[in-house]
Amino acid sequence: MALPNLLLVLVAATAIYLVKGTDLKETKLSLYLQDISAFGAANATAVPVAGIAGKAWRFTQFGTLYVTDDNITETPDRNSARVGQVQGMYVTAGLDGLNSHVWVSIVFTNEEYNGSTIQLQGISKQFEAVREVSVVAGTGKFRFARGYATFETYFVDIPTQYAVIRCNVTVQHY
Repeated sequence: MALPNLLLVLVAATAIYLVKGTDLKETKLSLYLQDISAFGAANATAVPVAGIAGKAWRFTQFGTLYVTDDNITETPDRNSARVGQVQGMYVTAGLDGLNSHVWVSIVFTNEEYNGSTIQLQGISKQFEAVREVSVVAGTGKFRFARGYATFETYFVDIPTQYAVIRCNVTVQHY
């Protein structure tokens, strides 16, 4: 008696999945993060908040935790229209300072995606030309999101600690 009931549940679940699967959309976004990491600067958007006592808190020092709230624009120009924020944190996770673990949300404020979010997580190999992380979730127009994002350093000015990071996101969602 239990086996026919289990088979009925499996068939129903499969049918629901197949019908739901036809609504799957893919969205590709190219965004630019305007990052200012100057510790103590009034306009800093990424700030170290914790690290190993007695060690310099910098992005290559193992254990340094940064909190970020970078502006996102559609072009690399720092004065272009803002479409949202990247909010979250990253920690230098490699003993050699080469990897950081990223937990951030892209929070959209533009008209098209206002209030929607995409959550990113994964290891970012800090000194590679292209760093890839996973899209693990989303809300609003990106509900049930999955996919990947790449980060590429587009511009960096070391004296001011200002950088522009291109973030290409490929996301599947309902």
